Amino acid sequence: MVPIKTKKEIEKMKVGGKILAEVIFEVLEMVKPGKTELELEKLAEELIILKGGYPGFKKVEGYKFATCISTNDVIVHGLPGNYALKEGDVFGVDCGVYYEGFFTDMSESIRVKSEKLKVKSDEIDKFLETGKFALNEAIKKAKAGNRIGHISKTIQDIVEGKGYSVVRELIGHGVGKKLHEEPEVPGFLVGKIENTPLLKEGMTIAIEVIYNMGKFGIRYSDDQWTIKTQDGSLSGLFERTVAITKNGPVVLTR
Repeated sequence: MVPIKTKKEIEKMKVGGKILAEVIFEVLEMVKPGKTELELEKLAEELIILKGGYPGFKKVEGYKFATCISTNDVIVHGLPGNYALKEGDVFGVDCGVYYEGFFTDMSESIRVKSEKLKVKSDEIDKFLETGKFALNEAIKKAKAGNRIGHISKTIQDIVEGKGYSVVRELIGHGVGKKLHEEPEVPGFLVGKIENTPLLKEGMTIAIEVIYNMGKFGIRYSDDQWTIKTQDGSLSGLFERTVAITKNGPVVLTR
């Protein structure tokens, strides 16, 4: 059963989403060579609490961090560690906020660049630009009357059209009173669009572009959380929480 939110509930999620977006971008502003993943994790948690939210990921059983950090070949669920970022690394942060009974979920990936020595734009930057573009185009499809498949196909067509791979085992999802709700929102089309769930006013979903520069295979690390690319290629992650409204998609994490 796909939960439908009232306008009042969506407004609460919008407040939580604003907190989350502010936190994500304030953390990204601090990303530079020499910063450790744990330093950025600590900053994220402090900011969430300061702004009146609660770290949503800490409500996941067995998980003790406010963020998941994806550096280079880490796809998702990376445990923040003592790794010090280097010039040119791909850094991704996935974070959730719990506010007045509702979750919002968001992620962003960037290139690590110092102010003095900036990496020249290259294939890695094009890779990240593709993921961001795919997310923005997919959000446009999140309209009442469309189907999940419209979102999935948009992501897949853009990402794989550039020669990259959409990860198959990891997908977007509904979000609200729970961090993960129905419906599933894959970044690839399964079957026919008309057989995928219908988008209705009041639905709130986390649209995710989870993709690799190489092949889409994954492997689990020994910590049982961190998921990496099987072939060691770079990975990217872009996500927003979106509400389906009668006036079109509304990004709640902005």
